[in-house]
Amino acid sequence: MHEHSKAAIDRLARAAGHLNAVKKMVENGRDCSDVLIQLSAVRAEIANVSKLILKDHIGHCIADAVRENDEKALARLNDAIDKLI
Repeated sequence: MHEHSKAAIDRLARAAGHLNAVKKMVENGRDCSDVLIQLSAVRAEIANVSKLILKDHIGHCIADAVRENDEKALARLNDAIDKLI
């Protein structure tokens, strides 16, 4: 667990709930524009959680990896950033 793990878990739960609500909107035939707007909100929340987790990871795991000269951890971070962006 990191400093912001609880906040990340809470945000992910909200995003999951929001995504389920969007799914119901589609199932109920809601206006496509409304669905797209809500999907945008879900995407933004996931992006915010990603930034929070990345900051925690850099502040803890990567800081430790640098002190320990762990090049594999830095390579995994670069790989994760490539997939995230």
